[in-house]
Amino acid sequence: MAKAIMIQGTMSNAGKSLIAAGLCRIFRQDGFRTAPFKSQNMALNSYITSEGLEMGRAQVVQAQAAGVLPEAAMNPILLKPANDVGSQVIVMGKPVGTMPAREYFQYKKKLVPVIREAYEKLEREYDIIVIEGAGSPAEINLKQDDIVNMGMARMAKAPVLLAGDIDRGGVFAQLYGTVMLLEEEERRYVKGLIINKFRGDRTILEPGADMIEKLCQIPVAGIVPYIKADIEDEDSLSSRLSSRAEGALLDIAVIRFPRLSNFTDFNVFSCIDGVAVRYVERTSELAQPDLIILPGTKNTISDLLWMRQNGLEAAVLKASAAGIPILGICGGYQMMGRRLRDSRGLESGTENTEVRGMGLLETETEFEEEKMRTQVTGTFEKLPGIFSALSGKRISGYEIHMGRTRCLAGAKSLLKLSECQKREEEEKPERIFEKPDGCFKENVCGTYVHGIFDAPGVAESLAEVLLAKKGMSLSNRQNFDYSAYREEQFDLLAGELRKSLDMDLIYKILREGI
Repeated sequence: MAKAIMIQGTMSNAGKSLIAAGLCRIFRQDGFRTAPFKSQNMALNSYITSEGLEMGRAQVVQAQAAGVLPEAAMNPILLKPANDVGSQVIVMGKPVGTMPAREYFQYKKKLVPVIREAYEKLEREYDIIVIEGAGSPAEINLKQDDIVNMGMARMAKAPVLLAGDIDRGGVFAQLYGTVMLLEEEERRYVKGLIINKFRGDRTILEPGADMIEKLCQIPVAGIVPYIKADIEDEDSLSSRLSSRAEGALLDIAVIRFPRLSNFTDFNVFSCIDGVAVRYVERTSELAQPDLIILPGTKNTISDLLWMRQNGLEAAVLKASAAGIPILGICGGYQMMGRRLRDSRGLESGTENTEVRGMGLLETETEFEEEKMRTQVTGTFEKLPGIFSALSGKRISGYEIHMGRTRCLAGAKSLLKLSECQKREEEEKPERIFEKPDGCFKENVCGTYVHGIFDAPGVAESLAEVLLAKKGMSLSNRQNFDYSAYREEQFDLLAGELRKSLDMDLIYKILREGI
């Protein structure tokens, strides 16, 4: 049976996900078969497994760090906020409905057996399980029927490392306050404290670390510096979303929708020297970029109307008319068409809703109850104009959407795809389908495929042609291998954690358990 260790935080964005990913990598380097686990994740960044099951990207990243294939059991409950009061609930990779918060809090009691079964499956197959909590275990209004923090620690009998964020200040109050708000029985689970995101001279901080050890009667397991490893972020608190383009040769503007999802699609561009990706939510921020991207969104109709109301739609249409390339992915692709229909009120909440699209592409979209969840591979069709450099290039990625988009007369598909599904419920474990995807027209194109830029040469080819339009070129251009780069970043993260964490103490905690 696997040993377990759990990373909890004093607050959201304390660095739990990265510490968990780093530990997954360290344990893998040390020869242990390791799996990540988060019983309940709330995020709009998600991923589709080879079985067509949906899970949070944070656990996908942690699985990649551990060198194992992601599976839905690593994140049995995923909540995808659909509006300000409700979320789509995904259980073991499949959507079960959209619920307001109060309804979900009643429903989640029924999910304990699901969580237990998922965890026990991993427990049988791995040596170590690195469990990630959510938010803070000291949210006293949410502690009843907790399934993700101390409730999960008890279920797994997992010792806890509690991480606090010194970068935002008050780390000692964070740690002490969190420990003191725990029930006495819960405190015995906390076996180590971590001071995370430290900048500066460590020796200045060490007296404070000694004092917090004495106050809490819990050892400090490490003072972790602000690590600059380029690892995918958990949620919209990501620093990527506030990046700027000063001094960049190539300026890519991504519309920051209120329900922005899967913004990790564009991380690869930030790895190319001279290319800047920035996120805009006002017309004043758009300026004159070299490429505008309409990304994924959890609520296409609502975010399209948001663009329409704040003037961004008009600004994008004006930019397109001026020859600036426009690219849409998933929800962004849907809103680029002629019309969107929501006959059953799945997106809008109102039956027989029909909304005018942006009119950039000759398509129309109908929202349906069944969510498309599939991994795909394929190639770009022969494309004209600004996107011609992508012609024939191979891609791989995944689809995750509830709408079905139809190309109207005269419209041309962007991609030729092969869909490969391994479905547990089918007699044949694997089926392959050929199908077209997306649409293009002059300087505008759209697709449902997430991860389309990650394949070697795709992002660079697009960047090169955009720079050529300005009379420039990429220096020392080569096909960027995003997978190899990601492996390097995992090793960098693990190396920094080894230097700053007391790994002897952590292994002792693992051995002794609770």
